[in-house]
Amino acid sequence: MEITLLQGIIITLIIMILVIDRHLEALFIFRPIIVCPIVGAVLGDLNTGLIAGGMVELAFAGIAGIGGASVPEALLTSVMTVVFAHITGSNVATSLALAYPFGVLLQFLWTVRNTAFTAFNGPAERYAKEGNIKGLVKLCFYGIVITSIATGILTFLSVYAAQEPLKALVEAMPDWLINGFQVAGGLLPAVGFAMLLRVTLKAKYVPYLLAGFLFATFIQIDNVLPVAIMGVAFALMEYYRSNEKQIITTEGGEANGI
Repeated sequence: MEITLLQGIIITLIIMILVIDRHLEALFIFRPIIVCPIVGAVLGDLNTGLIAGGMVELAFAGIAGIGGASVPEALLTSVMTVVFAHITGSNVATSLALAYPFGVLLQFLWTVRNTAFTAFNGPAERYAKEGNIKGLVKLCFYGIVITSIATGILTFLSVYAAQEPLKALVEAMPDWLINGFQVAGGLLPAVGFAMLLRVTLKAKYVPYLLAGFLFATFIQIDNVLPVAIMGVAFALMEYYRSNEKQIITTEGGEANGI
């Protein structure tokens, strides 16, 4: 299906707004689980947007830019996953693998931006010495606006201007290559979640992981909502148990002090 000019403009404006939130990290509406359904709704395919949101969110769950490390950006990957699925009719897993390089492209653009923004170092140091808060705020504002506009241009070119070449590229791919992208795209959410577990998983939480795995694997369910509810129940159990331990420890310490 074709993306109209109006749809391309709307998606571009949405992404420009989300870039601001991405840098301020105020509402966290820039995450794939929110971006993909929004793009899907604009394209008239909310169901694909919801599926893509879950897959892309898992794929990027364990990816984080720490310090000076540059990692692929989930924002444009989210958009292009839905776009590929919409214009080519590919499944979401294949679309995710095809869209991943666009995350690398956005990361490269932002790396170039970081290099260019070194020109702000001189004025920023001067404003800091002078105690000029308004000047510092102005520099930050300029940086976010420039980033938003640059990302918007890249988004529009990727979503609307390049849709025909992208569609032709996918149609020219042999079946074995498409199947390879589908397998790779299906593995990305598992890899992302595994990276997250490697950092966050503790031995005391393994029983919950096993319980959720068994529940999702051997019980016939139509969606993951029951698993999510069970996860909430486990989280509440752990929360109240930790509070009880803290109260007991505090009361014991006060008793020993008396």
